[in-house]
Amino acid sequence: MPMNEEPKWYILHTYSGYEAMVKDSLEKLIENNNLGEYIVDLKIPMEQVIEEKNGKRKIVERKLLPCYVFIKMIYTNQIWYYVTSTRGVTGFCGPQGRPKPMSDEEIRKMKLEVPDTPVGAFAIGDTVSVEDGPLTGFIGTIKEINDTSKKARIVTNMFGRSTEVEVEYVQIRKVEATLPEVSEEEAE
Repeated sequence: MPMNEEPKWYILHTYSGYEAMVKDSLEKLIENNNLGEYIVDLKIPMEQVIEEKNGKRKIVERKLLPCYVFIKMIYTNQIWYYVTSTRGVTGFCGPQGRPKPMSDEEIRKMKLEVPDTPVGAFAIGDTVSVEDGPLTGFIGTIKEINDTSKKARIVTNMFGRSTEVEVEYVQIRKVEATLPEVSEEEAE
């Protein structure tokens, strides 16, 4: 890395509908100019929503924040010029169009950096709570795990029926089973 500087997350503003084109153009810019050590990551935050069309429900991905692309980079005047000269980019979010790094709290809220779930963190039979996605709030039991894809198949009670669903490790949290407390009178 240049000058031992750590890359930081910044927000790029784009024309409406140009987010994917801007991301593709920046990826080509990185590749063509060997900027991989300056521009580390690009993301367009997406969310899964349930959409109903013609009486059928399906899960679709939608842009969480239209007109914005998130870029993890080391800021230099040259990189600023490359990025702001990219077709579809209107500028950085910050004072006078100069980039202002995102705070750790903003990065966590936008889920730009997902904590790595260690292999073996979950086991078959574990009770888990779904923390993210369309099934937020559901509790289930792990039936199957896949450490390579970091996904688990859980059985949950949905609309009064036992239903199997596949979720990513980052969407679930292990629920510690607590035994009901027994009073001294009941124990005797």
